[in-house]
Amino acid sequence: MRILYGGRILLQTGFWGCIAELLFCFLFFTKRLFRIPYMPPKLAWISTCDMTTNTFCASYGFTPDNEYALKCFCINLAVCSVIFLGTFLYNGTLRILCTCRRLGILKRFLIIINIWVPIVNLFLIHYLCKKAKEEYSQECCRFDLKCCRSGNNVCSLKYPLIMMHGIGFRDLRYFNYWGRIPKELCKNGAIVYYGHQNAWGTIEENAEALRLKIETVCQETGAAKVNIIAHSKGGLDSRYLINALHMADQIASLTTINTPHYCSELINVLNRLPDGIYRLIASWFDRSFTKFGDQKPDCYHSSKQLSPAYCEVFNAKYPDVPGVYYQSYASVMNHFFSDSLLSIPYLIMKLVTGEKNDGLVTERSARWANFHGTFRNTKHGRGISHGDMIDLKREDYRGFDVIEEYITIVSELKDKGF
Repeated sequence: MRILYGGRILLQTGFWGCIAELLFCFLFFTKRLFRIPYMPPKLAWISTCDMTTNTFCASYGFTPDNEYALKCFCINLAVCSVIFLGTFLYNGTLRILCTCRRLGILKRFLIIINIWVPIVNLFLIHYLCKKAKEEYSQECCRFDLKCCRSGNNVCSLKYPLIMMHGIGFRDLRYFNYWGRIPKELCKNGAIVYYGHQNAWGTIEENAEALRLKIETVCQETGAAKVNIIAHSKGGLDSRYLINALHMADQIASLTTINTPHYCSELINVLNRLPDGIYRLIASWFDRSFTKFGDQKPDCYHSSKQLSPAYCEVFNAKYPDVPGVYYQSYASVMNHFFSDSLLSIPYLIMKLVTGEKNDGLVTERSARWANFHGTFRNTKHGRGISHGDMIDLKREDYRGFDVIEEYITIVSELKDKGF
């Protein structure tokens, strides 16, 4: 953060230095633009209107006839100033590009390409300074919260926490599906485990894998139950586990995040593809994810389980089990440009359903028992996408701190006795 904030100071210094340099050059090389009737000898150099002012020339060792040498001196001075200020700008830009989390890969690339374009670079400098200030302010607030919570263990749940990923992803060792969230939960006292179910496993197969994981966790920790936080399809896997596999006695609570309880309308669009093409695409995904560790990937059937018809039957057959605390959350994108990764799915679902969605799941579909609200971030225009809710890009957004939201969710579970 010190490097980031230092970069902002360097950019601001370089920017205003360039403005002052341009103003100086304009005044100095413009003859008789301003007429000053009297100028004290000590301040005669300010009079940029007359290049033959005797007092000015004499003060620097030039004669009135040696105007060429005077111009060379001023040009050299301007060049040295430009190099000096350019060092400030280059250093500040490099610092911010290397440390600012609010800048995604695409934004960094565009800035590097366009930073050399005159006039455009002025707007980019302003943009970089703005992003650096926002991130620095947010990190200072986050640091203050950490200091206030130090030693309080606000996330120290009675039972261990298992985090369930959604469809199409795995719990990889070097790329955490949940971004920076688990690390902060652990710092605040939580004991975190991962579901490690298949990326393209069916609900039944993933629920069985989760059952084995829960038994292992209970043996390791000596806990009688676990809490589950599930994102996307992981919520359906967990609901099947609790009801169909009769695991309610070992589940204290289930929190679903952006789970398509009533379907993902995007599957209706994909179902319009010829079945042969659908199976061909699914087989390609199966082969690819086998290399990532999926035991029995089944992209075709696991994706079909998100259709409206299947979810209707699923909800009727596997209702919530008494004794387990269920709660849910949703999020919505505000427009097409909210998330570049989900812009096309968002637009398709918006056109098909006309409903607000997070790029994959509508707000209505994510609502389940004890619904606690929708993350929108309408004040700052961007909205919160399906990927933002798991810190997929590891970026901070103005007006929304996903890490703090999860700390709040877990701390509330603690207050409820879970």
